[in-house]
Amino acid sequence: MTLNDHQQQLFSLLSGVYDPREAANIADWVMENITGWKKIDRVVNKHVDLSATQMAKLEQVSDDLLKHRPVQYALGEAWFYGMKFYVNESVLIPRPETEELVEWVTNDFRNKQREGFSILDIGSGSGCIPIAIKKNIAWVEVSSCDVSEAALHVARQNATTLNADVQFHQLDFLNAANWPKLGMFDMIVSNPPYIPNEEIVEMEKHVVDFEPHLALFVEKENPLIFYKAIADFSTQHLKTKGTIYMETHMALANEVAALFTNELFETVEIRQDLQGKDRMVKAVRK
Repeated sequence: MTLNDHQQQLFSLLSGVYDPREAANIADWVMENITGWKKIDRVVNKHVDLSATQMAKLEQVSDDLLKHRPVQYALGEAWFYGMKFYVNESVLIPRPETEELVEWVTNDFRNKQREGFSILDIGSGSGCIPIAIKKNIAWVEVSSCDVSEAALHVARQNATTLNADVQFHQLDFLNAANWPKLGMFDMIVSNPPYIPNEEIVEMEKHVVDFEPHLALFVEKENPLIFYKAIADFSTQHLKTKGTIYMETHMALANEVAALFTNELFETVEIRQDLQGKDRMVKAVRK
């Protein structure tokens, strides 16, 4: 079989699991990963066969995909803000909405250089948020915390690979006794867990079965638990004129904004994502 034959066969297999467009995109991504060739190179070399090593990887990845394992985990890579990140089941797969959160931050601060400007990212995951911010606003000092040591292992690996100077801390942010370990900041950024656990039944199999529930779900009785903690943390750990950027559940954005609508903050803004859903909240301290 030729390289082209293998790609067509993979597409046919995936068409039983995904819609045709997604199946084609995944097949293309898999073949690029396995061969190291972009689409144009694969067209030029379409009659070349795969090596035994490449065939073994294709078989393993195909088996994973047919079991609904996300392609990002099957390949160990995900793209975020123009950069390739290593991912595994210890971390969430970076989402396009989170790129919009980073874009908001970078647009607001890229041209406002200040010495000693410090940022805290709460919930490191793969490290995509703090690393993307550091790579695009080189003059800021970036720290990030996560309760999961397994997630931090992935984040530190990505920071090393992408040459991003980010300080990572393993701690439970919901435990206020840990807050003095973090210090004072000019900015807080977070994409915390915010999906009420009752919504699990409505979610796709490849998310529920493979992505870490610790990073996705909160108890339905207290869905704002992380935002309340961020609000409390900011009273002592966010500097004057400091800014908070948060990703939120589209149904809870107004409630999140209400937590920061008080005498401590001068402005609170809700922003929609590209799908027109209330997805991000920004609060500026007086």
